[in-house]
Amino acid sequence: MTIDMRMTRQLPALPEEVFDAYTDAEKQKIWFGILDTEPGIVEIDVDLRVGGQQTAVWGPSPDMLFRETQTFLEIDRPHRLVTESTGSGPDGATMTTRIEVTFEERDGGTLMTVVQSGFPTPELRDFFVGEVMPGAFDRIEAYLVREQGRERSRG
Repeated sequence: MTIDMRMTRQLPALPEEVFDAYTDAEKQKIWFGILDTEPGIVEIDVDLRVGGQQTAVWGPSPDMLFRETQTFLEIDRPHRLVTESTGSGPDGATMTTRIEVTFEERDGGTLMTVVQSGFPTPELRDFFVGEVMPGAFDRIEAYLVREQGRERSRG
């Protein structure tokens, strides 16, 4: 039996915009820290192709870094993305999971759904449900809202 989580969020942008915010390294560098009062370390590289990888390193200081490497298994822009993710924390603990993200146009925006499977413990899954994914969704949403405000001020 695998330990999975499924979370959704309605986001205020079209699927193409949400997909690009989620997969573009420069956009990720912005939203990773968009809600932080003190910016930490954020380094992201993306090779968006099947078999390519995304590598992210982030944290408050050089001795407190998290790392995640995702290998792209399926890419159907702007509808679906499937990766295998291996992450590690400052304590050296590692975890490998499978992540499927879908981007569905709904009510003038996008319903983003993340299904992550293969958690080693229910407690770790619950941490992702309670902290990690809501934080990521909040950051992506803040980025999209900010970008829409910029578009309106230019238009």
